[in-house]
Amino acid sequence: MRMATIKSLNEQTQIELEAAAFRTLVGHLQQRTDVQNIDLMNLAGFCRNCLAKYYVSAATERDIDLEYEDARERVYGMPYGEWKSKYQSDATPEQSAAYDASHS
Repeated sequence: MRMATIKSLNEQTQIELEAAAFRTLVGHLQQRTDVQNIDLMNLAGFCRNCLAKYYVSAATERDIDLEYEDARERVYGMPYGEWKSKYQSDATPEQSAAYDASHS
C-alpha cells in the first residue's frame, strides 16, 4: 500500500473514495434505526432526509430527474413510510425545543 495525500489523488479516485464514504455512512444510518432524524438534526444539522435531498440535488446537477422518494428509499434502505412506521418515534418536548432553538 502506498501513502497518499488527498491533494495527490486524481479526480476519479477522489470521486470513488467519496462515493464509498457515502455508501458507508448510508449503511451505518440504515443499521442505526435507533437514531432519530431529529437527533441527527439537533447534533449535526442534517438527517437522512437531507442526505436524500443532497442525492436528488447531485442528480439534478447532472441533468438527471430523480424522484425524492426514490432517493429516500436509497438512504433509508426501504420506503420512507415503512421506515417511519417501524422506527420513528414522536419527538420529545426536549428534542423539539432543541430543534427550535437551533433552527430559529
